[in-house]
Amino acid sequence: MNPVNEVLLEANRLSAWYGAAQILFDVDLQVRRGEVVALMGRNGAGKSTTLKALMGMLARRDGQVSFMGRDISRTEPHVIARAGLGFVPEDRRIFADLTVLENLEVARQLPRRWPDGSDAPNWTPAALFELFPNLGEMPDRPGARISGGEQQMLTVARTLMGNPLLVLLDEPSEGVAPLIVEQMVRMILALKRQGVSVLLSEQNMHFAALVSDRAYVLEKGQIRHQATMANLAANEEVRRAYLSL
Repeated sequence: MNPVNEVLLEANRLSAWYGAAQILFDVDLQVRRGEVVALMGRNGAGKSTTLKALMGMLARRDGQVSFMGRDISRTEPHVIARAGLGFVPEDRRIFADLTVLENLEVARQLPRRWPDGSDAPNWTPAALFELFPNLGEMPDRPGARISGGEQQMLTVARTLMGNPLLVLLDEPSEGVAPLIVEQMVRMILALKRQGVSVLLSEQNMHFAALVSDRAYVLEKGQIRHQATMANLAANEEVRRAYLSL
């Protein structure tokens, strides 16, 4: 199989609940190697729930999820992470008492290989400090003493220290300064150049259009539309129906 067409992550009829409340309804999606896919929708559409369900973080979910050809539908989140699926939560969850560098080191995993035997990207703190210069200026600063945007960078960088083959990225542009957003764009494009895939939960159409190849549009826990990112950006009717506030 051509690596470009290789499906890394696939969900079929994915449903999920919080307690008795069903949030996702038969979601189907795919992410291929080196592809950036945007999961678009308004607040409450089910975007974050989809990422958590894919990562095995919900007590009740149904349907099938496969990663790298392996069924992970009933797999624990820490096992999924060790297999190379990274997750960057919206609420950051850094270790506030650890320094920037210590936050990175606790997430370090061994180098990985693609299914064809070639080397996958192997991230180091030095490489991440090039990608996120702000962090490189404060390696010894505790996580509690850096800004919210810098904490967002650190959360992404910590995930990359696990050398993921695919990253689930939840609302990276939410509530951060434009300079941080620019660095997030550069980071996603850098991952894509190295063949790493990204499934991106996002409301910001401009941000998503800068980095994404394709998009799924969610409303009330269901996929309502899917298209190339260029086609979605040009489709005013769909954007007005499902994305406008």
